[in-house]
Amino acid sequence: MLEGEASGYDLAKGSDATVADFWMATPQQLYRELERMESEGMVTARVVEQERRPDKRLFSLTQAGLEAVHAYTAETPGRPAVVRDELMVKVQCADVGDIEAVRAAIAERMEWATGKLAHYERFRQRLLGGRSEEAYFAEAERIGPYLTLLRGMALERENLQWGDMALRRLDQRLNALRAND
Repeated sequence: MLEGEASGYDLAKGSDATVADFWMATPQQLYRELERMESEGMVTARVVEQERRPDKRLFSLTQAGLEAVHAYTAETPGRPAVVRDELMVKVQCADVGDIEAVRAAIAERMEWATGKLAHYERFRQRLLGGRSEEAYFAEAERIGPYLTLLRGMALERENLQWGDMALRRLDQRLNALRAND
């Protein structure tokens, strides 16, 4: 919506590509939030009739919505979110649990991170549109989406680096346990 008119569906799909790594919302939450924003005058909506599909509503930020975004970005952020990751609980218990299963879970997470990185790289190339990163930062109307994308990419690279190290250490542990049997 910061780029212009968008349907709830467009916003949900766009958030999958741009903010899902740091802010998750279900489509239902998104639609409830749009309704709330409309009732508070932060967005306007218009109905577009479609053939062979249900009508859709397109939302646009109002001046009050733009002012709310400005006020929100001026606020000091709260404390960073607490990470709740079931994999980390399993890793914590690996020594008394099933090390092979924990190892498999880490490997699966690494596959997921590799897939996300590939997705992010495709999105990065679309944003750059053939430009260098320096040219993008100098010319793009909005750089926030690119900056958050770079953060997501860095996080997934770090996840891969950690996963590689953790797998090596678990393999060492498994080899030592097998040697002692």
